Amino acid sequence: MSKADTPSNRLRMLWLVPPVALGIFALTSLVGSKPAPVKVKQAEVVHAVRTISVPQVNLRPMAEGYGVVQPAKVWSAVAQVSGRIIEMHPRLRDGEIIPEGTLLFRIDPVNTELALEQLKAQLLELEVQQQNTSELLEIEQRNLTLAQRESARLQELANKGTTSRSSADSAERSMLNSRSAVQNLRNTLALIPTQRRVIDAKVRQAQRDLENTRIEAPFNLRIANLTMETDQYVTTGQKLFEGDGVDRAEVIAQVAISSMAKLFTHHGKTAPNPLQMSEGLAEYADLHPVIQMDMGDHPAEWEAKFVRFTDRIDSETRTIGAVVAIDKPYKKIIPGQRPPLSKGMFVRVQLHGRVQPKQLIIPRTALRNGRVLSVDQEQRLKISELKVLYHQGEVSIIDPQSTIKAGEQLVVTDLIPAVAGMRLQPQPDTLLQQQLNAAGVTP
Repeated sequence: MSKADTPSNRLRMLWLVPPVALGIFALTSLVGSKPAPVKVKQAEVVHAVRTISVPQVNLRPMAEGYGVVQPAKVWSAVAQVSGRIIEMHPRLRDGEIIPEGTLLFRIDPVNTELALEQLKAQLLELEVQQQNTSELLEIEQRNLTLAQRESARLQELANKGTTSRSSADSAERSMLNSRSAVQNLRNTLALIPTQRRVIDAKVRQAQRDLENTRIEAPFNLRIANLTMETDQYVTTGQKLFEGDGVDRAEVIAQVAISSMAKLFTHHGKTAPNPLQMSEGLAEYADLHPVIQMDMGDHPAEWEAKFVRFTDRIDSETRTIGAVVAIDKPYKKIIPGQRPPLSKGMFVRVQLHGRVQPKQLIIPRTALRNGRVLSVDQEQRLKISELKVLYHQGEVSIIDPQSTIKAGEQLVVTDLIPAVAGMRLQPQPDTLLQQQLNAAGVTP
């Protein structure tokens, strides 16, 4: 008999049966008394989003470009006569503004005055020569008359044989000499008017040279690139300085061709004749240029006039030069706010076109690959495709035939992921709405 089969071991195993049975009974009772699991319905997630109402506004299209200020007129002071500078205006220095008609400098006129006196003396001499020639012509004509009579008389006698043929020939020779003298004097008198005209022309040229020794400002100008001083000898054709006109300034702004198209659409006016484009283009598109310059804490602005487009398009940047002008730029100074519009300033030019009525506009940031998000009547997300006419700054102008209509709630929050039909809780973005409405203009 083994140890495991002893009576004591069997008795010990029997004592384990009641506790195990009791545990099984308790577990069965607990499982049977537990209630059945209840199915809980999960609530739909609602996403809070910022929204704006799509406005319909009267919009003024605008194209923008940059350029450098330059004077509309530039005058080059070139010496038209040679001589020594004997007088200069005390303010004839780079940067000085000198009024129209002011004497700028004088060139020594002595040589021109002497040449003019010589020509006047030649005119007097010519008058004396004409008078003397006229008197000589009168005398020679009388001599010719006498010679003709003598020649005729001797010719008649020679024919009768009462005088020699040599005497008749000598008289005829004398008559021909007198006729030649008369003809020479007549030629001399005929040439005198031509000689007088030549001398008169030289006199006028000398008088003009004398006037050119005094150089006056042809218009209100600002001196630049001065290269002369008092007592300096200058020669004809020498460039002395430049004068920039201050009555009008121009800016040639390079504007993208793509942004120019919106200025000439949606206004319903007949295009001007191609031969009158430069005159009627501003009126046709109702162009109102504004020149702006960054002053750091604020921009300075000038209202300008559209003048013309330049004659070429930049093939690299695809821009065209738009020339705008401002009159009396130095009289439009506001101390501390607007400086004088001077040569060389780098400025921005905005070309505002004709007002386009009832345009639908949305923030440019609301576009997502040609689609926009909006809130439908059931407060759910709607995804719509739309066509953009053009962009202007932070605003996009959309085609009125698009599915988005004026007054719809547009979602401006980035939803990731954006699933059509998802539940939304719109929250109006008042600030963005105000900024968007401000893009419109009062008709």
